[in-house]
Amino acid sequence: MSNNGLPKWPDGVEKRVLTTVDSTNEEARRIAPGLLGPTWILALEQTAGRGRRGRAWAAPKGHFSATLVMRPNETPDKVALRSFVASLALYDAFATATGRTDGLSLKWPNDVLLNGGKVAGILLESAGVAGGQVSHIAIGIGVNLIDTPQVEQVEAGAVAPVSLASETGVQLSQEDFLGFLAPAYDHYETQFVTYGFEPIREAWLARAARLGDTITARTTRDQYVGRFETVDAAGNLVLSTAKAREVIPAAEIFF
Repeated sequence: MSNNGLPKWPDGVEKRVLTTVDSTNEEARRIAPGLLGPTWILALEQTAGRGRRGRAWAAPKGHFSATLVMRPNETPDKVALRSFVASLALYDAFATATGRTDGLSLKWPNDVLLNGGKVAGILLESAGVAGGQVSHIAIGIGVNLIDTPQVEQVEAGAVAPVSLASETGVQLSQEDFLGFLAPAYDHYETQFVTYGFEPIREAWLARAARLGDTITARTTRDQYVGRFETVDAAGNLVLSTAKAREVIPAAEIFF
């Protein structure tokens, strides 16, 4: 632990704190070519954040909006698995900050739930591709620390949002939460690079929401209803439906 009670900041990782920015993922794209190593970008205010599939991302007061930009030089399929790395890091950051894990779970492919509500989301984007490999990636993370988006800002049928403060009573500043998140991410990133996806997959499944339950997966073309069987070695959702065992690379999940 450091002098301020936070875990030690990871070696070789830069931090940039911005008072306001359009989007931390856009800022990552702008600065990526000039970076020497992994860099966290934290925005105290984000004016044009976005979620999956280009949706607007609502950022209420005190919202945590940050992006880790890094240079993996890996194929896109391997890079995409870092959404699971980030999910585990968020889980650990919440657990360390609050001293509890009850109520925490991970929703495929990139949300964190607290007492059944969505407390955090992840948006993974490439910030440069060359020669079939991703030169930079931006891992955008949004967390409801104090408040939540208004009901009308949430997609119909989606998991209702909750905040860390409302569910646990713990109030954290954006910079303090990053102080928990960055070391947690560094731990799982090292594990991923050293041992591959399997330990990450096993740890994620141990924290998965609704594993073994019947869920609904909606792709852009189809809808599947079946038992959430597992996540495979490529990060795909595996459902056992009435017709077949479906392997789904991308979808929206509804409980």
